[in-house]
Amino acid sequence: MKLWYPYKQMKNTEPLPLMQSGQGTKMHLADGRTLIDGISSWWAVIHGYNHPVINEALIRQINSFSHVMLGGITHNPAMALAEKLCEITPAGLNHVFFSDSGSVGVEVALKMALQYWKNEGFTGKHKIISLKNGYHGDTFKAMEVSDDSDFSNAFADVLNRGFFLDTPAGGFNAAPATVQQDADKLEELLRNHSSEIACFILEPVVQCAGGFRIYSPLYLKAARELCDKYNVLLIFDEVATGFGRTGKMFAAEHAGISPDIMIIGKAMTAGYIGHAATLSNTRVFNGFLGDGYSKALMHGPTFMGNPLACTVALTSISVIEQENYLSKIKRIEAIIREQFADINSPAITEKRIVGAIGAIEVQHEDMMAGFKAFAMDKGVWLRPIGKVVYLMPAYIISEEELLKVISVIKEWISKIR
Repeated sequence: MKLWYPYKQMKNTEPLPLMQSGQGTKMHLADGRTLIDGISSWWAVIHGYNHPVINEALIRQINSFSHVMLGGITHNPAMALAEKLCEITPAGLNHVFFSDSGSVGVEVALKMALQYWKNEGFTGKHKIISLKNGYHGDTFKAMEVSDDSDFSNAFADVLNRGFFLDTPAGGFNAAPATVQQDADKLEELLRNHSSEIACFILEPVVQCAGGFRIYSPLYLKAARELCDKYNVLLIFDEVATGFGRTGKMFAAEHAGISPDIMIIGKAMTAGYIGHAATLSNTRVFNGFLGDGYSKALMHGPTFMGNPLACTVALTSISVIEQENYLSKIKRIEAIIREQFADINSPAITEKRIVGAIGAIEVQHEDMMAGFKAFAMDKGVWLRPIGKVVYLMPAYIISEEELLKVISVIKEWISKIR
């Protein structure tokens, strides 16, 4: 086989489904089957496939120019997107650095945090706090701040890991006393090691690829206060949670706070083209100002600020705003909650729901063996992560389509013995 696929053992791999076209939430395969995409192609295709408004905007930009480097020259789509992102993200994130994927965006954020302290004259602040069960990407620094898992086990002996804290307990509506216990663990770590800690990176509210664990926004508030108290930068990885997925435009809004640095990607370009952005506040940005390269951020992906990607992102944001997508997401959440309430089985350990995310964890991973093929036979595209079956559909999904997706999950779980 010539094509090497991601996250897959390639020895004796089976033939994969061949997609020929897509429209809305529908994936049309070469064998004649049509599937409802229940996971929006790794959570990016928020407007569905083949959106006419985005298509038209992309064609207009192609007919102008498809790419120019940002090194030594600029262009309107990149400047306009930077302006728009500063407008819609949490207050104070006033500076935008583009890259070409979420993993690279995380690398940029961590480089910013580490170099910031060096530029400010602090020595030894080079360690990073992150959460257990977190996932931040597959590049090396991103793996170092992600929990041990199949994503990074092959490199465990060469990763320079920092500090890891337990995922905050109690879920989205955790009692303040429960949140305080986890905040106390964070403060103890900061009290003892803040002189060597540069930053705390976490996925706000939902840890997606790490098992869709949901925790309280109150923890984010506590983290903001403690990072300020102990002079540590706070980084939010919103690659998966941004652009409405949790019911707010950005998950940070659940807590009403702003991080020092934030990474966004995936849904930013609606699944059309890879692109990401790392935003910082002015404090961090000013730490890189100087008379020469020694203080500059020496990073520059070739395709950062690609005009096609920037045009798609601007158009996608416009559609979100004009068509009031947050109300669509609220309706999706209500349906998931209503339907999940009827799914009961001794196999279930927990149901987790927030925004347009629904996840059900079962007791053992082998309970999900065969589920993907089962779902396809029922006309639905779903891929569990370990022992968690989840849905993260496009925001345009109809109620009928959403009910069908959930019905497949219901039927499977009812068969688990």
